[in-house]
Amino acid sequence: MPFLTSAERVVLTAVSRLVYANPFLPERVALERVILGRAFTAGGPVWSIQVSDPEAERANVWAIAAKTEALVDKLRPRIGEASAAELVLYEDAVIHVLYQRYYLRIVSAQGRWGFYRDYAADWAYYLGATAARDGAAHMFALYYQIQRAFHHIFSNIIGNSLSSAGLRASVWQSIFTHDMARYRRTMFARMGDFATLITGPSGTGKELVASAIAHSRYVPFDAVKLTFGAGESGVFHAINIAALSPTLVESELFGHMRGAFTGAVADRRGWLEACPALGSVFLDELGELDASIQVKLLRVIETRMFQPVGSTASRRFEGKLIAATNRDLAGEMQAGRFREDFYYRLCSDQIVTPPLREQLDDMRDLILYMAKRVAGEEGPALAAEVEEYIAGHLDADYQWPGNYRELEQCVRNVLIRKSYRPLGGGKVEMSADELVTARCREVYRETGSYAVTARKLGLNWRTVKARVG
Repeated sequence: MPFLTSAERVVLTAVSRLVYANPFLPERVALERVILGRAFTAGGPVWSIQVSDPEAERANVWAIAAKTEALVDKLRPRIGEASAAELVLYEDAVIHVLYQRYYLRIVSAQGRWGFYRDYAADWAYYLGATAARDGAAHMFALYYQIQRAFHHIFSNIIGNSLSSAGLRASVWQSIFTHDMARYRRTMFARMGDFATLITGPSGTGKELVASAIAHSRYVPFDAVKLTFGAGESGVFHAINIAALSPTLVESELFGHMRGAFTGAVADRRGWLEACPALGSVFLDELGELDASIQVKLLRVIETRMFQPVGSTASRRFEGKLIAATNRDLAGEMQAGRFREDFYYRLCSDQIVTPPLREQLDDMRDLILYMAKRVAGEEGPALAAEVEEYIAGHLDADYQWPGNYRELEQCVRNVLIRKSYRPLGGGKVEMSADELVTARCREVYRETGSYAVTARKLGLNWRTVKARVG
């Protein structure tokens, strides 16, 4: 009697592919259909398109877990008869079963990992000496990483369009690569070596994408101490380059020695030195970076080494570098403002955040999310007011040029004044004076600096300060 029947082989092959598939791509749905057959619960081509309640879409997940568990229980007594290829399928099926079995305990653990002993006993029961590729602790760490990645991707990327689902899939790939089996084997320990470049219009959630990646990194599990190592929650430090002078940017990144420049009264560690191996440094508004600092960061990416300002001693950057810009970097390189060698060191991993108008087919979920964040328990009532106001006062095809920031300000405006005056494209007309004031406030919110805002708008900084108020 063969170890696997032809029907069981089809199911376990699909389960094996499911274990390593990007869960935000249509491939997942296709594999679920293969595994469950007539028991499959039909839905959209991308299950994550509806994000208001991800758990509501898990009917197929639990059905697959039950079917796979019954199959591995049946096969376990005979694993000595399996070929090498069949053992791989069996082990992947066990990995899937145990993830689903311990999913809720991982989600609610809150730092208490004593149940790892139960998990390790299950691992040994099903696999024993056949688990040759890696150990129980490593897979447990991957389970926890997967759970955190789901949480941060769903928390940070809101929207129910195919474009939003595609962005989630892209972020998942930045965390785990396109080949999750290879990630499991070796790449889990090397993803910090790759810088991530996020591009897209202003206000499309680039920092949220960066945060999701930074807080979803692999953290090893100590099976003796029953704990995840230092840095379990991740370290994420964001630097807005546009809001700082080149000298301050250099000091923030590389640190400085006492006396290196006027005002440097003591030694200071920069964020590149302070960042632990599992942490991330996020450079926002990368297109504003001074050319001399681009050269220094190029060396960091190439060699991991740098020197604080005023020092000849080298330091090592242990973490991951993430950068973002709304600039057209191709145009910036042609104009000589952005170094090509720096760009080509950054672009090994790229994510493009689409504008709001592409991410949202139905804005209801996002408006509700923002309203709850702004007004707490009054959120649902506020969301209804915002929807009513938008329907009655803005054109149906309004493009939301300010993207997420603009929609959030619309929610706040409706809360305070029950009105919203867009910069353009809506039915509400604004005077030239009102437009200048609104634009000054919008750019100031992005930069946090009167001087930078004035430079971007071609105005005197005193004028900007008066307009911002």
